[in-house]
Amino acid sequence: MVAATHNLTEEEALAVDQPMAVVVRFAGDSGDGMQLTGGQFTLSTALAGNDLATFPDFPAEIRAPQGTTFGVSAFQINFGSASIETAGDQPDVLVAMNPAALKVNVNDLRDGGLLIVDTGSFTKRNLDKAGYDHNPLEGDELAKWKVLAFDISAMTLESVKEFGLSNKEALRSKNMWTLGLALWMFDRKRQPIVEWLKSKFAKKPEIAEANIAALNAGHAYGETAEIGGQVGQRHIDPAPAEPGLYRTVTGAESLALGLVAGAQLADLPMFFGGYPITPASALLHHLSRLKEYGITTFQAEDEIAAICSAIGASYAGSLGVTSSSGPGIALKTEAIGLAVMTEMPLVIVNSQRGGPSTGLPTKTEQSDLYQAVYGRNGDTPLPVLAARSPADAFECAIEACRIATRYMTPVMLLTDGYIANAAEPWKVPDWESYEPFPVEFATAPVGDFTVLPYERNADGSRPWIKPGTPGLEHRIGGIEKRPGTGDIDYSPGAHAQMTAERFAKVANVADTIPDQEMSLGGESGELVLVGWGSTFGPIHQAVRRARAKGMDVSHLHIRHLAPLPKNLGDLLRGFDKILVPEMNAGQLKTVLRDQFLVDARPLNKVSGQPFRIVEIEAAIVEALA
Repeated sequence: MVAATHNLTEEEALAVDQPMAVVVRFAGDSGDGMQLTGGQFTLSTALAGNDLATFPDFPAEIRAPQGTTFGVSAFQINFGSASIETAGDQPDVLVAMNPAALKVNVNDLRDGGLLIVDTGSFTKRNLDKAGYDHNPLEGDELAKWKVLAFDISAMTLESVKEFGLSNKEALRSKNMWTLGLALWMFDRKRQPIVEWLKSKFAKKPEIAEANIAALNAGHAYGETAEIGGQVGQRHIDPAPAEPGLYRTVTGAESLALGLVAGAQLADLPMFFGGYPITPASALLHHLSRLKEYGITTFQAEDEIAAICSAIGASYAGSLGVTSSSGPGIALKTEAIGLAVMTEMPLVIVNSQRGGPSTGLPTKTEQSDLYQAVYGRNGDTPLPVLAARSPADAFECAIEACRIATRYMTPVMLLTDGYIANAAEPWKVPDWESYEPFPVEFATAPVGDFTVLPYERNADGSRPWIKPGTPGLEHRIGGIEKRPGTGDIDYSPGAHAQMTAERFAKVANVADTIPDQEMSLGGESGELVLVGWGSTFGPIHQAVRRARAKGMDVSHLHIRHLAPLPKNLGDLLRGFDKILVPEMNAGQLKTVLRDQFLVDARPLNKVSGQPFRIVEIEAAIVEALA
């Protein structure tokens, strides 16, 4: 849900807020195509050169009862002519396709904002399903907003009647009619959407033409109809950007590309073993389309089989990767211990979601940090990283591959539902700027020797021995080992030494990660906000606003969560107060207290929704009062 294309400079931070930004939310029934509408509006916005951030919000039910509040799906986009860091606190424009969408979303609309409503869906039956005992379009209930209410359903039917579709089929084009109106409102080109429709419905040209007709009709309505002074066409200039090739990516796409890049830099084939789970499934979908880069994807029968297949692939000389969400990571825990004990390189992606158990499958939290850092039986250390935005997932994936292969260890990479599904512009990096980290497999030395599969190099890593390498036959498994030889050894001394060596190896990762930098502000002062993951956008913007008002506050955002950067403790001790905003009950706060004995204070949100900028801004004011 965040767009962090760059860190703001001090000059930008002190500048007046750029007014040329708009937040639009499309909301309707799950069958109304709101995610598709939002996705195509995002495409048109990216082609117009605006910076943007999106926030898809949809129900967990596969198909909730039509017309009920349980089935409302929404897509929010914040776009403008300056740097955009979040999907926006409040919509400026809300498109509500039915009464349920209105009821769920209208109170989020800013005072004076524009509300566009399809009156054709406000039937007695739909009002009852949404829990209304009256029609909210009648009377003054919506008086604090600008209301544009007209029969989108009827106009859609009229626009596609020549194609001979049934009413049900014709009304499926309602989202395209709405998209056409939105494209007119913000001076967007229709042709890219037309080309996309022709491609999507290439085998059903009559459906493509009906949707195109609806799109054009909605656009024409904006051009020609007398719809009142509250709606007009608004052009938003492109955002300034460094020269280069840009594309819009979701977090899942960026992560898939980053894993492929990491495998290429390591000069390894990649094996991905996964099992479908929301919101992690998209990674499997994207990787399955990249076979030409030496990627093998396997949809296993369960979570345990998925990670065990990836461990087997790493044992055989590939880069093993697996992914899941919190419940699936819990099932993988024993096998993660096996990867730690055998010291095999493995990348584990956790796309976090809300709540324990099934919880909130399509909502987000950052509640798996304890699970990532501490949540295994035995003393089982592994490095942990967290991506802060969709584009940042690319760099984090490469870093996870580098650490896993250099230190012969599983690495956990944390994203979340918003990062996975949200989109932002991404400047395609220069491939030549990345330093390769090719893997060297062990070979047998000349002459008499003893095979030492757990002999340590300067990093504390053991050699990576490919099965079948002549002269390097060895034993490996999950039972405790004798240092060096890897033979089974239950002795107290062997266990103590191997435990210490596994901890030392992971601690050594800190030697090759960058020092922690400030995202905004000075390295000492009255207050620092410490964040991780997808809270970057709202924290950054809130600190920016506070600094513009003269408040002594800085922002520090952590990518490497285990081991933590070596200079982090000194940075934290340079501030009088430490505030940790996170979407959980206070997990990073506890880690910082544990590691550095600092008085980190929590700012928690566990509603399944992201932080709003104003919430963090208010907490800054309170902390400095």
